[in-house]
Amino acid sequence: MDLKQLACAVAVAEERNFTRAAARCHIVQSALSHQIARLEAELGVALFERSSRRVSLSAAGEAFLPAARQVLDGVRQVREVVAAASGEVRGTLTVGSLSALANVDPVEWLARFHQRHPGVAARLYTGSSGDLLDHVRDGSCDVAFVGVSVDAGLGRVSSLSLCREQLVALLPPGHRLGDEPGLSLRHLSAEPQVDYAGGSAARCQTDEAFLRSGVERRVSFEVGSLDWITRIVRRGLAIALVPEACAAQLDGVISRPIVDAPCRAVHMVWSRSPSPAAQAFVALFRDGFVPAPQN
Repeated sequence: MDLKQLACAVAVAEERNFTRAAARCHIVQSALSHQIARLEAELGVALFERSSRRVSLSAAGEAFLPAARQVLDGVRQVREVVAAASGEVRGTLTVGSLSALANVDPVEWLARFHQRHPGVAARLYTGSSGDLLDHVRDGSCDVAFVGVSVDAGLGRVSSLSLCREQLVALLPPGHRLGDEPGLSLRHLSAEPQVDYAGGSAARCQTDEAFLRSGVERRVSFEVGSLDWITRIVRRGLAIALVPEACAAQLDGVISRPIVDAPCRAVHMVWSRSPSPAAQAFVALFRDGFVPAPQN
Protein backbone atom coordinates (compact mmCIF):
# COMPACT_ATOMS: atom_id res chain seq x y z
CA MET A 1 0.00 0.00 0.00
CA ASP A 2 1.38 3.44 -0.89
CA LEU A 3 0.25 7.05 -0.88
CA LYS A 4 -0.49 7.07 -4.60
CA GLN A 5 -2.94 4.21 -4.18
CA LEU A 6 -4.64 5.98 -1.28
CA ALA A 7 -4.91 9.22 -3.26
CA CYS A 8 -6.42 7.40 -6.23
CA ALA A 9 -8.96 5.60 -4.05
CA VAL A 10 -9.99 8.80 -2.28
CA ALA A 11 -10.39 10.53 -5.66
CA VAL A 12 -12.69 7.77 -6.93
CA ALA A 13 -14.68 7.85 -3.67
CA GLU A 14 -15.19 11.61 -3.88
CA GLU A 15 -15.76 11.87 -7.63
CA ARG A 16 -17.89 8.70 -7.88
CA ASN A 17 -16.46 8.36 -11.36
CA PHE A 18 -13.22 6.75 -12.64
CA THR A 19 -12.78 9.17 -15.55
CA ARG A 20 -13.02 12.28 -13.38
CA ALA A 21 -10.86 10.68 -10.68
CA ALA A 22 -8.14 9.88 -13.24
CA ALA A 23 -8.16 13.49 -14.50
CA ARG A 24 -7.91 14.73 -10.91
CA CYS A 25 -4.91 12.44 -10.25
CA HIS A 26 -3.31 13.40 -13.61
CA ILE A 27 -3.09 9.80 -14.84
CA VAL A 28 -4.89 7.79 -17.52
CA GLN A 29 -7.95 5.81 -16.45
CA SER A 30 -6.31 2.43 -17.00
CA ALA A 31 -3.47 3.37 -14.64
CA LEU A 32 -5.93 4.53 -12.00
CA SER A 33 -7.92 1.29 -12.29
CA HIS A 34 -4.66 -0.64 -11.85
CA GLN A 35 -3.82 1.29 -8.68
CA ILE A 36 -7.29 0.58 -7.25
CA ALA A 37 -7.06 -3.11 -8.15
CA ARG A 38 -3.67 -3.43 -6.43
CA LEU A 39 -4.98 -1.69 -3.30
CA GLU A 40 -8.09 -3.88 -3.14
CA ALA A 41 -5.97 -7.01 -3.61
CA GLU A 42 -3.68 -6.01 -0.75
CA LEU A 43 -6.61 -5.20 1.54
CA GLY A 44 -8.48 -8.33 0.50
CA VAL A 45 -11.78 -6.47 0.00
CA ALA A 46 -13.61 -4.57 -2.71
CA LEU A 47 -13.73 -0.85 -1.88
CA PHE A 48 -16.16 0.06 -4.66
CA GLU A 49 -19.33 -1.30 -6.17
CA ARG A 50 -19.26 -0.68 -9.90
CA SER A 51 -22.06 -0.61 -12.43
CA SER A 52 -22.39 0.72 -15.95
CA ARG A 53 -23.88 3.95 -14.59
CA ARG A 54 -22.24 4.68 -11.26
CA VAL A 55 -19.52 3.94 -8.76
CA SER A 56 -20.35 3.72 -5.07
CA LEU A 57 -18.49 2.76 -1.92
CA SER A 58 -18.88 -0.73 -0.49
CA ALA A 59 -19.27 -1.17 3.26
CA ALA A 60 -15.51 -1.70 3.45
CA GLY A 61 -15.01 1.42 1.34
CA GLU A 62 -17.11 3.49 3.74
CA ALA A 63 -14.81 2.40 6.58
CA PHE A 64 -11.69 2.95 4.46
CA LEU A 65 -12.42 6.52 3.30
CA PRO A 66 -12.05 8.53 6.56
CA ALA A 67 -8.90 6.63 7.53
CA ALA A 68 -7.37 7.21 4.09
CA ARG A 69 -8.20 10.91 4.23
CA GLN A 70 -6.58 11.11 7.66
CA VAL A 71 -3.36 9.52 6.35
CA LEU A 72 -3.20 11.85 3.35
CA ASP A 73 -3.95 14.88 5.52
CA GLY A 74 -1.20 13.80 7.91
CA VAL A 75 1.33 13.54 5.10
CA ARG A 76 0.28 16.96 3.79
CA GLN A 77 0.69 18.44 7.25
CA VAL A 78 4.15 16.93 7.61
CA ARG A 79 5.25 18.47 4.32
CA GLU A 80 3.79 21.87 5.25
CA VAL A 81 5.36 21.87 8.72
CA VAL A 82 8.78 20.95 7.33
CA ALA A 83 8.49 23.65 4.66
CA ALA A 84 7.45 26.20 7.31
CA ALA A 85 10.46 25.27 9.44
CA SER A 86 12.61 26.10 6.42
CA GLY A 87 10.94 29.51 6.09
CA GLU A 88 8.44 28.62 3.36
CA VAL A 89 4.68 28.62 3.99
CA ARG A 90 2.76 26.55 1.48
CA GLY A 91 -0.31 24.37 1.19
CA THR A 92 -3.92 25.55 1.11
CA LEU A 93 -5.71 28.17 3.19
CA THR A 94 -9.50 27.94 3.38
CA VAL A 95 -11.26 31.06 4.68
CA GLY A 96 -14.99 31.22 5.40
CA SER A 97 -17.00 34.37 5.93
CA LEU A 98 -20.48 35.68 6.54
CA SER A 99 -22.11 37.46 3.63
CA ALA A 100 -23.06 40.28 6.04
CA LEU A 101 -19.59 41.46 6.99
CA ALA A 102 -18.62 45.12 6.72
CA ASN A 103 -15.82 45.81 9.20
CA VAL A 104 -13.49 43.24 7.62
CA ASP A 105 -12.78 42.63 3.94
CA PRO A 106 -11.61 38.99 3.60
CA VAL A 107 -10.48 39.57 0.00
CA GLU A 108 -8.19 42.41 1.10
CA TRP A 109 -6.65 40.20 3.78
CA LEU A 110 -6.19 37.34 1.34
CA ALA A 111 -4.46 39.75 -1.04
CA ARG A 112 -2.04 40.79 1.71
CA PHE A 113 -1.48 37.17 2.64
CA HIS A 114 -0.87 36.12 -0.97
CA GLN A 115 1.68 38.89 -1.41
CA ARG A 116 3.64 37.54 1.56
CA HIS A 117 3.03 33.82 0.92
CA PRO A 118 2.49 33.26 -2.83
CA GLY A 119 3.00 29.50 -2.48
CA VAL A 120 -0.30 29.06 -0.61
CA ALA A 121 -3.46 28.35 -2.60
CA ALA A 122 -6.46 30.19 -1.13
CA ARG A 123 -10.12 29.23 -1.01
CA LEU A 124 -12.80 31.71 0.08
CA TYR A 125 -16.46 30.92 0.58
CA THR A 126 -19.50 32.29 2.42
CA GLY A 127 -21.76 30.50 4.87
CA SER A 128 -23.79 30.87 8.03
CA SER A 129 -21.99 31.35 11.34
CA GLY A 130 -23.15 27.97 12.63
CA ASP A 131 -21.86 26.14 9.56
CA LEU A 132 -18.60 28.08 9.55
CA LEU A 133 -17.93 27.24 13.18
CA ASP A 134 -18.63 23.55 12.49
CA HIS A 135 -16.25 23.60 9.53
CA VAL A 136 -13.46 25.16 11.60
CA ARG A 137 -13.99 22.57 14.33
CA ASP A 138 -13.88 19.63 11.91
CA GLY A 139 -10.87 21.01 10.04
CA SER A 140 -12.52 21.62 6.66
CA CYS A 141 -12.05 25.40 7.11
CA ASP A 142 -8.87 27.03 8.45
CA VAL A 143 -10.12 30.49 9.40
CA ALA A 144 -13.61 32.01 9.49
CA PHE A 145 -15.26 35.34 10.21
CA VAL A 146 -18.48 34.77 12.17
CA GLY A 147 -21.13 36.85 13.93
CA VAL A 148 -23.02 35.54 16.95
CA SER A 149 -25.09 37.00 19.76
CA VAL A 150 -22.91 38.70 22.35
CA ASP A 151 -23.54 36.04 25.00
CA ALA A 152 -23.08 33.03 22.71
CA GLY A 153 -20.15 30.69 23.24
CA LEU A 154 -17.90 29.67 20.35
CA GLY A 155 -16.67 26.33 21.71
CA ARG A 156 -13.53 24.38 20.71
CA VAL A 157 -11.99 27.06 18.53
CA SER A 158 -9.41 29.79 18.99
CA SER A 159 -10.84 33.25 18.46
CA LEU A 160 -10.16 36.96 18.21
CA SER A 161 -12.97 39.41 19.01
CA LEU A 162 -13.25 42.02 16.24
CA CYS A 163 -16.23 44.22 17.10
CA ARG A 164 -19.76 44.46 18.41
CA GLU A 165 -22.48 46.05 16.35
CA GLN A 166 -26.18 46.72 16.72
CA LEU A 167 -28.73 45.72 14.16
CA VAL A 168 -30.82 48.40 12.47
CA ALA A 169 -34.10 48.33 10.56
CA LEU A 170 -33.67 48.06 6.80
CA LEU A 171 -36.61 49.65 4.97
CA PRO A 172 -37.55 50.42 1.37
CA PRO A 173 -37.60 54.14 0.47
CA GLY A 174 -40.91 55.76 1.37
CA HIS A 175 -41.83 53.17 3.99
CA ARG A 176 -44.30 54.41 6.59
CA LEU A 177 -41.77 53.81 9.41
CA GLY A 178 -39.02 55.75 7.66
CA ASP A 179 -39.75 58.97 9.57
CA GLU A 180 -40.80 57.34 12.81
CA PRO A 181 -38.59 58.53 15.71
CA GLY A 182 -37.29 55.93 18.14
CA LEU A 183 -38.22 52.71 16.36
CA SER A 184 -38.62 49.65 18.58
CA LEU A 185 -39.09 45.95 17.92
CA ARG A 186 -42.77 46.46 18.75
CA HIS A 187 -43.03 48.93 15.84
CA LEU A 188 -41.57 46.30 13.51
CA SER A 189 -43.53 43.28 14.73
CA ALA A 190 -46.53 43.83 12.44
CA GLU A 191 -44.38 44.21 9.31
CA PRO A 192 -43.57 41.27 6.99
CA GLN A 193 -39.89 40.52 7.46
CA VAL A 194 -37.11 38.78 5.55
CA ASP A 195 -34.43 36.89 7.47
CA TYR A 196 -32.04 33.96 7.32
CA ALA A 197 -33.25 30.39 7.73
CA GLY A 198 -34.71 29.34 11.05
CA GLY A 199 -32.10 27.88 13.40
CA SER A 200 -29.20 29.88 11.96
CA ALA A 201 -27.13 31.98 14.37
CA ALA A 202 -28.15 35.24 12.68
CA ARG A 203 -31.84 34.32 12.79
CA CYS A 204 -31.70 33.12 16.42
CA GLN A 205 -30.30 36.38 17.78
CA THR A 206 -33.15 38.34 16.18
CA ASP A 207 -35.84 35.84 17.18
CA GLU A 208 -34.57 35.92 20.78
CA ALA A 209 -34.61 39.74 20.84
CA PHE A 210 -38.27 39.81 19.79
CA LEU A 211 -39.06 37.11 22.34
CA ARG A 212 -37.43 39.11 25.13
CA SER A 213 -39.46 42.15 24.09
CA GLY A 214 -42.68 40.15 24.40
CA VAL A 215 -43.72 40.63 20.77
CA GLU A 216 -44.06 38.22 17.88
CA ARG A 217 -42.54 38.74 14.48
CA ARG A 218 -43.76 37.68 11.06
CA VAL A 219 -40.99 36.27 8.84
CA SER A 220 -42.45 36.03 5.34
CA PHE A 221 -39.22 35.34 3.45
CA GLU A 222 -36.23 33.14 4.35
CA VAL A 223 -33.04 33.61 2.33
CA GLY A 224 -29.36 32.72 2.47
CA SER A 225 -27.46 35.96 1.91
CA LEU A 226 -27.44 39.69 2.57
CA ASP A 227 -27.80 40.33 -1.16
CA TRP A 228 -31.16 38.52 -1.24
CA ILE A 229 -32.29 40.37 1.89
CA THR A 230 -31.45 43.70 0.26
CA ARG A 231 -33.22 42.89 -2.99
CA ILE A 232 -36.41 41.81 -1.20
CA VAL A 233 -36.43 44.94 0.97
CA ARG A 234 -35.68 47.15 -2.04
CA ARG A 235 -38.76 45.74 -3.82
CA GLY A 236 -40.91 46.60 -0.81
CA LEU A 237 -41.79 42.99 -0.07
CA ALA A 238 -40.53 43.03 3.53
CA ILE A 239 -38.30 44.81 6.03
CA ALA A 240 -35.22 43.36 7.73
CA LEU A 241 -32.82 43.74 10.63
CA VAL A 242 -29.17 43.86 9.55
CA PRO A 243 -25.88 45.00 11.11
CA GLU A 244 -25.48 48.74 11.11
CA ALA A 245 -22.14 48.76 9.25
CA CYS A 246 -23.58 46.56 6.49
CA ALA A 247 -26.67 48.73 6.10
CA ALA A 248 -24.48 51.79 5.51
CA GLN A 249 -23.04 50.13 2.38
CA LEU A 250 -26.34 49.19 0.73
CA ASP A 251 -27.98 51.16 -2.09
CA GLY A 252 -31.69 51.62 -2.75
CA VAL A 253 -32.76 51.08 0.87
CA ILE A 254 -32.82 53.16 4.04
CA SER A 255 -31.88 52.21 7.59
CA ARG A 256 -33.19 53.39 10.94
CA PRO A 257 -31.88 52.73 14.47
CA ILE A 258 -33.88 50.56 16.85
CA VAL A 259 -33.88 51.47 20.56
CA ASP A 260 -34.02 47.81 21.72
CA ALA A 261 -32.10 46.32 18.82
CA PRO A 262 -30.25 42.99 19.14
CA CYS A 263 -26.45 43.18 19.07
CA ARG A 264 -24.00 40.76 17.52
CA ALA A 265 -20.34 40.07 18.20
CA VAL A 266 -18.02 39.49 15.23
CA HIS A 267 -15.06 37.15 15.69
CA MET A 268 -12.29 35.62 13.66
CA VAL A 269 -12.03 31.94 14.59
CA TRP A 270 -9.51 29.25 13.71
CA SER A 271 -8.64 25.68 14.62
CA ARG A 272 -6.84 24.93 17.87
CA SER A 273 -4.44 22.85 15.74
CA PRO A 274 -3.84 25.29 12.88
CA SER A 275 -1.84 24.50 9.76
CA PRO A 276 1.27 26.61 9.05
CA ALA A 277 -0.75 28.59 6.49
CA ALA A 278 -3.50 29.27 9.05
CA GLN A 279 -0.93 30.30 11.65
CA ALA A 280 0.63 32.72 9.17
CA PHE A 281 -2.75 34.22 8.26
CA VAL A 282 -3.73 34.70 11.90
CA ALA A 283 -0.37 36.32 12.67
CA LEU A 284 -0.72 38.68 9.70
CA PHE A 285 -4.25 39.62 10.73
CA ARG A 286 -3.35 40.20 14.39
CA ASP A 287 -0.50 42.51 13.37
CA GLY A 288 -2.53 44.56 10.91
CA PHE A 289 -6.17 44.65 11.98
CA VAL A 290 -7.36 47.96 13.41
CA PRO A 291 -10.74 47.63 15.19
CA ALA A 292 -13.44 50.05 14.11
CA PRO A 293 -14.42 52.68 16.73
CA GLN A 294 -17.25 51.40 18.92
CA ASN A 295 -20.35 53.53 19.42
